[in-house]
Amino acid sequence: MSSVQHTIRRPVRAVGIGLHSGEKVALTIKPAPEDTGIVFVRTDIDPSTSIPARPDFVVDTRFATTIGSGKVTISTIEHLMAAFSGAGVDNVMVEIDGPEVPVMDGSAGPFMSLIREAGLKSQKRHRTFMEVLERVSVSNHGSTLSIEPSSHFSIDFEIDFDHPVISRQFFSQKVTPRTFSKRIAKARTFGFLREIELMRKNGLARGGSLKNAVVIGETSVLNAEGLRFSDEFVRHKVLDLIGDIYLLGRPVRGRLNAYKSGHGLHHLLVQELLKRRYAWRLVEDRDDKWRVPSWGTLTEKDMATAVNLS
Repeated sequence: MSSVQHTIRRPVRAVGIGLHSGEKVALTIKPAPEDTGIVFVRTDIDPSTSIPARPDFVVDTRFATTIGSGKVTISTIEHLMAAFSGAGVDNVMVEIDGPEVPVMDGSAGPFMSLIREAGLKSQKRHRTFMEVLERVSVSNHGSTLSIEPSSHFSIDFEIDFDHPVISRQFFSQKVTPRTFSKRIAKARTFGFLREIELMRKNGLARGGSLKNAVVIGETSVLNAEGLRFSDEFVRHKVLDLIGDIYLLGRPVRGRLNAYKSGHGLHHLLVQELLKRRYAWRLVEDRDDKWRVPSWGTLTEKDMATAVNLS
């Protein structure tokens, strides 16, 4: 089987709350033709406005990744983008009736569930990969992020917080549909209680709660159910990075090395990579070993792990 593009078989819909806006938002994911990419559409505006999920449409990276066209924006797209990347979805239209993607439970798990419900549909055109040829790195205020040549897509991520609940955590993973589903998709966004209170005073995190984020107090996690992974914090950072890198519009073959990185640095690396045209090439793969993964490569147990919210 050749490595072809994929869309979804049928439309799927979800309703949730925007993490920062606190507003109820409805989202519908629809199939799209080959080479469309991921395109968001604000349907609450007349006329509706389409915003491609591409680096040149990124307008803000504070707290979340926001894309925009003119005065129209859509924020917090990274968890949904990570799910598209992890599931091997190339082409969809994402219709949304508000300015922010619903946070759901704070992870990519619910979006993986939606994609599973929709099913994947093979398309006729081959998938194009970005193959990294030379190392590219960026840094900012002690945080670093780089990408280097590799035969596959993998991430090494280290975080270091001056807080007893998190402290230093390191996660290393070759990212495949199976590893994304089992080890990354369910990791939730997190925040410190003291910072959340300050953010709300400034009009942010209005939709944040113990149902859609891991909230950290002075000495412990405040969520009654605890953590889904002992290192859930760094795993969620990996999830964010996967979503932000997928704004390149295609899968990547390269090894990402991150230290205390965030949305701003992720976007900076994408920009730097695109500037250095000699550092990568586009490869259309027709070899079986680079076949686009589908749900058929995952066991039911794998998928249950990715979407189980209990």
